[in-house]
Amino acid sequence: METEHVQYRPMMRDLPQGERPRERLAHYGASALSTAELLAIILRVGTDGENVLRVAEQLLVRFDGLPGLAQATVEELCQVKGVGVAKAVQVKAALELGRRLLVAAPHERPQILNPADAANLLMAEMSLLSQEHLRTLLLDSRNRVMKIHTVYVGSLNAASVRVAELFREAIRANCASLILAHNHPSGDPTPSAEDVQLTRSAVEAGQLLGIDVLDHLIIGRQRFVSMKERGLGFK
Repeated sequence: METEHVQYRPMMRDLPQGERPRERLAHYGASALSTAELLAIILRVGTDGENVLRVAEQLLVRFDGLPGLAQATVEELCQVKGVGVAKAVQVKAALELGRRLLVAAPHERPQILNPADAANLLMAEMSLLSQEHLRTLLLDSRNRVMKIHTVYVGSLNAASVRVAELFREAIRANCASLILAHNHPSGDPTPSAEDVQLTRSAVEAGQLLGIDVLDHLIIGRQRFVSMKERGLGFK
């Protein structure tokens, strides 16, 4: 009778202590670890026949890296062997903390000096959204970000977005200026005629209210367009 060959995968406890992700992070720091190792620490334990590092690698492959993980739902994560609701929720919570860290530290508020600064603040999340989101970056007199506010979710056009809503939170926060930003779920950031009209209306309203509209960014898949740089909607 032929014996079936079973591939042996070492469990995390079988690895030398210096090769385990938690011990490596404690000794060398988080930046020394691979993405899979960091994800393995969040997952904590693997499953029968698969160590936690292997489960982490499978997640990254299945969802094409961290951007895909951030976009996946809890239900989709649970479809990977070894990932239950508890692990999926832990992954989503960790990714959300990372996103919030970009803007949440009040003593390290980002300063916007050019369109790329604003785009880099928004693109990691907004390029993954399946619906259009219109947001405002509220800035103080030194162009430091005071708040990022979601104004509208859904299909955008100049008729559906009330210009007054663009400035409601800006007036409440007493900001000096703002930047508009919205995403194109198609991944193509080419501005539409509606985008130009919305920009023009916002700029004119801002002049009346004394709140400068510095730019309107269109976010695509790892690309963006600055309406100000292209002279679209700005005089």
